Amino acid sequence: MSGPATDETLRVALDVTAIPVQTAGAGYYVAQLARALANRGDLSLAVVTRRDDEARWRVGEQTTTFALSPAGLPGRLVFGEVGLARALARRVHPDVFHGPHYSLPARSSVPAVVTVHDLTLWDRPEWHDRSKVVFFRRALRLAASRADVVIVPSTSTADAYRAHFGEAVPVRVIPHGVDHGRFTTDEPESGSDQAVLARLGIKWPYVLSVATSEPRKNLPSLVSAFSRLASSVPELRLVLAGGAGWKNDELESAISEGGVASRVLRTGYLGDDDIPALLRRAAAVAYPAFVEGFGLPVLEALACGAPLVTSENSAMSEITGDAALLVEPSDVDGLADALSTLISGGEEVARRRRHGIERAAGYTWELSAARHVEAYRLAAGLASSRFTRRPA
Repeated sequence: MSGPATDETLRVALDVTAIPVQTAGAGYYVAQLARALANRGDLSLAVVTRRDDEARWRVGEQTTTFALSPAGLPGRLVFGEVGLARALARRVHPDVFHGPHYSLPARSSVPAVVTVHDLTLWDRPEWHDRSKVVFFRRALRLAASRADVVIVPSTSTADAYRAHFGEAVPVRVIPHGVDHGRFTTDEPESGSDQAVLARLGIKWPYVLSVATSEPRKNLPSLVSAFSRLASSVPELRLVLAGGAGWKNDELESAISEGGVASRVLRTGYLGDDDIPALLRRAAAVAYPAFVEGFGLPVLEALACGAPLVTSENSAMSEITGDAALLVEPSDVDGLADALSTLISGGEEVARRRRHGIERAAGYTWELSAARHVEAYRLAAGLASSRFTRRPA
């Protein structure tokens, strides 16, 4: 590998081999981070991709792509275990390696940074597929022992990480950003938002949730809360926007038993241009997740000026402050009351919406990328210090 950068350009290898084409959550973070890093003059970005996924990662003139990983899952896992470290040493030659999704190569000598998005694989394994729990717990143990710097997106996640792995390495809290070109209070052109709603078959007023359908998103409680409002607001609908996830028996039961199946619309995965329109036009946006590493849809809702309810004492409440109504996620009555308040509107709701726009303005992918670069330089410097202290 090349020696650690000391002043100007830093060469960073970013591993995107695990990122699906339809990005959500952690995958969306990686895609936005790559674009923001590619626009910096103090960084040379080397992106390690799957062999069938190189084109979308050519994101800037200072970016080099290495399509090295097999496309299939078994081959990709073997590559991560064996081939990645070899490729870094023989082909990529980075100053720092960044594993943006929990994992690091086991045998690489390159200074390493890892992003840990949340600790639910440890704290709530029942929310995940068993195979993922086994794989990612092993990956987390390795990353904790191998990383020079750990990046987490919120103070809540930092606390959870330290509770499990201590403070042997620096942990840096670096929030995500928001794409203010898309997530804004203004529609791209007059009538475009309504055109999106019409295409999706959505009629106003509606409560919106943007989330992959999985246990920690707490969608059954949202459906139950919605059902308690349904009779008093007969025109109200619930829109569940997001890809199909896993372990959704409780959600299906809540919809059928709540008597609101005809008023619940499930859009599936939506493209980048649809979600801002839905956020802008929603009578209320609800994100009552039990636990999140960050909660990006909450930030995007604030940027669009949406009336919002989310979970108290969480990463989401770190973002929102008092710009959102905050409830305990298991409190269905409290969630129903909050939705009713948001739908009714009034000056207090309007104040929170204005405050949310102001708070969201402070979160950008450019700022997030700048803080990532600080973490990369810290990792390179720590590794250099270890090398210079090595006895002869």
